[in-house]
Amino acid sequence: MSLDQLFSLAGLLALTGWIALVLTPLAPRLIDPLAGLAIPLLLALGYAALVVVHWGGAPGGFGSLDTVATLFQSRPILLAGWVHYLAFDLFVGGWIVRRARRDGLPHWLAVLALPPTFLFGPTGLLAFVALRGLWRGRPTLAEGAAR
Repeated sequence: MSLDQLFSLAGLLALTGWIALVLTPLAPRLIDPLAGLAIPLLLALGYAALVVVHWGGAPGGFGSLDTVATLFQSRPILLAGWVHYLAFDLFVGGWIVRRARRDGLPHWLAVLALPPTFLFGPTGLLAFVALRGLWRGRPTLAEGAAR
């Protein structure tokens, strides 16, 4: 498989996981382990394979911004980096959905944090934590009735 084909396959897998997370309330026992763990692990396996096969021949490293820039001039390592993002962001998206359910947040509220998590990783995590904090700050129906 070419690097471009692997790129497309990884993107399709990740997109499938993100769509599944949005649809989680329909079948949480099926979708949670699929989108929140199995697909990220499959992407992680692809990442590991790319690193094992291509790391030794790649110039650059992690010692400075310049060496990181040099490292990512290698197309296989660039693809590995992209797959790394896809795997971790989807894993965090799965955590967001599970955590929202555990904390009693409505699914629609958790879904608001998924696009920024998909597109901008840590920004989506910040959005979820902020949304969760705002939700927890409002009184529940029982507390509101008691006041």
